[in-house]
This record gives sequence, C-alpha cells and structure tokens, in this order.
Amino acid sequence: MEPESLDWSMENCTIARAMEILGERWTLVILREVFSGVRRFEDVRARTGMPRQVLTNRLAMLVEQGVLRREPYREPGSRARHEYRLTEMGLGLGPVLIAVLDWGDRHLADPEGSPLRVEHRECGADVHVELHCERGHPITSPREMALRPGPGAHHPPP
Repeated sequence: MEPESLDWSMENCTIARAMEILGERWTLVILREVFSGVRRFEDVRARTGMPRQVLTNRLAMLVEQGVLRREPYREPGSRARHEYRLTEMGLGLGPVLIAVLDWGDRHLADPEGSPLRVEHRECGADVHVELHCERGHPITSPREMALRPGPGAHHPPP
C-alpha cells in the first residue's frame, strides 16, 4: 500500500524552502550567537572558529533572505562597521532553535549536560518547545501527528 502523501506534489514545500536558508550547519550556529546577543562579525568569528569567508557568506545570505538586518556602529577611533540584528522573520526562528537544542540535549549532550539553556526572563525557568493542536490538545509523540496536504498543495498529473 502506497502512502497517501504520494497523491500530492511537494514541489512548493515550505520545509524545503526553509532548509534552503537554514540547511547549512554554520547558519544555525550564527543564529545561536545572534540570539544570545553576539552580533558583531569578529565576536561571532572568535566564538565559533568559523572561517572568515564562510561567516561573510552566511551573514550576507541571512541579510538577503530577511532573517537578519545590518545595523551600523562605530567604535571611537575606528571605521564604521555593522552588527547583525534579528528581524521579525529571524525572531520567528527562536522556537526552531529551542527545538534543535532540546533534541540535541536529549540525544547528543555530554554526560555532564548541555552547555546552554534557555531561560524565561520573567521567572528564570527553563524554556522548552511543546506541541499542541489548534484545539489545545497536547501532542506528546510524533505518532499522534499526520502530514496532510495544505491549501497550497498541488496534485500531480495522473
């Protein structure tokens, strides 16, 4: 029996479009840094060990795609430079990063635990991603979910 999902086309899939932006390892590392307040090129490079050209290329792509914006700054006695700030589109990736962190903590952390945690500024408790349907039912396992064609799905020709 063939899966039902073969009945619709995925050529305009937004997961694939998102992965065109996010699918390279260094991209999520840059976003981790910017979310944690590290916004200047040299600071990101120093903290990540990322090659200069790779960082330049990834930052340019994130700006071009609307995830980050460049903001000018000038240290006294230095030339003008830019720091990188999250746009609304970029801020929307917060839950994605938390989900990746949670997954990594469950499956890949060192025995002493994760070197990073996300804290609720108001109360100090750890933040985690939780899934629920539009009616509020909690989703505790991927087996409780099913992918279905959305309003933009196209059916391939017979």
